[in-house]
Amino acid sequence: QVQLVESGGGLVQPGDSLTLSCAASGRTIHNYAMGWFRQVPGKEREFVAVISRSGGSTYYVDSVKGRFTISRDNAAKMVYLQMSTLQPEDTAVYYCAASVRDWRLARALRDYFGWGQGTQVTVSS
Repeated sequence: QVQLVESGGGLVQPGDSLTLSCAASGRTIHNYAMGWFRQVPGKEREFVAVISRSGGSTYYVDSVKGRFTISRDNAAKMVYLQMSTLQPEDTAVYYCAASVRDWRLARALRDYFGWGQGTQVTVSS
């Protein structure tokens, strides 16, 4: 199994940028599509982005397209989420997770495993 730890969250102002990191331990991650999700209190955890096993393909939820970039470094067992032009509605706890499904199919919570503790992102002036 793979264990994931997210970091890099913080308090930023609207329009700022932030990069989240996800460090994997245990098994290598090159066999998995990797995704980022986010959750606000009282709401379901929602899909944000996914990256294919090789890193060559990505998919984003419409609300972050053009602002967020997911990337990975399989050798370092790291996954990243670069976030720019952050808005208050991006405020959430962000989680990364792994999926054995093809990146084109991995959208639902049930498709993923290895959830970490998350990292808080707060966008506020």
